[in-house]
Amino acid sequence: MLTKGKKLLFAKQAAIAKAIAHPIRIAILDCLKDGEQCVCGIAGHIGSERSNVSRHLSVMVNAGVLEYHKEGLKVIYKLKTPCILDFFSCIAACLKLQAKENEKLLKAL
Repeated sequence: MLTKGKKLLFAKQAAIAKAIAHPIRIAILDCLKDGEQCVCGIAGHIGSERSNVSRHLSVMVNAGVLEYHKEGLKVIYKLKTPCILDFFSCIAACLKLQAKENEKLLKAL
């Protein structure tokens, strides 16, 4: 039986996973891997409108994935915990394994 503490932990982990579970948000995280960026820089990098990018940034700030500060009129975002990128390395490993398995299946056909 799960304890209240474990249930809370799992709920918080799910909230973070949900906050990054969108292709644009993953692209934003990838953009920020090399350092902080303003909204306009992020939008240009991923090829999306600033207003759309701002909405996605807000979701990740609220989940505790990103943090920001202001420089004049610009809002600058950065990864709050860069280790979040390790999660995507793990996903890449899963995708590579799936590709190898699918390759074997394709050869069997």
